[in-house]
Amino acid sequence: MDIDVNENISLLDEVRMQALVLIPVIRALRAELGEQSTNRIVSNALRDWSRSGIQSSGVQAKGCPKEKWASVTATSMRRIGNDIDIEWIKQDANEIKFNVIGCRYADLFRQLGEPELGSVLLCETDVHVAELGAPEVEFTRTQTIMQGADYCDFHYRMKSEAETK
Repeated sequence: MDIDVNENISLLDEVRMQALVLIPVIRALRAELGEQSTNRIVSNALRDWSRSGIQSSGVQAKGCPKEKWASVTATSMRRIGNDIDIEWIKQDANEIKFNVIGCRYADLFRQLGEPELGSVLLCETDVHVAELGAPEVEFTRTQTIMQGADYCDFHYRMKSEAETK
């Protein structure tokens, strides 16, 4: 499934619009089906939608897995813009490490009372994008602001050719 991206609006504005539509639907479903069932159904559906969109972007990108990952990551970072605050730890040909120490997305979903929705719509997409780089790119993150941590820790390791065989 191709997901059209409107470059004229920020990702934060796009996500805000999605949330304002999804939240009333989710709350109505919770009233009918219960919180646990609704959260499971909605999370699985959104996760599949997100993964499909990211994979479609990866198919359109040229190059090896690492180049596809880099292309989709660069596009994503342009759309994110200044809506996150980054503390760089390391950046070289073999490793990229940084922390997100401020996140307007987490602020938005906390204000809306739906941080789990934010995790599925946003934080999990980082995993889907990293999958585009497999097996050449290894991604590790142990915590996110969206889930209550003080910062999000991102660690990308570029594997050598010998490691990927």
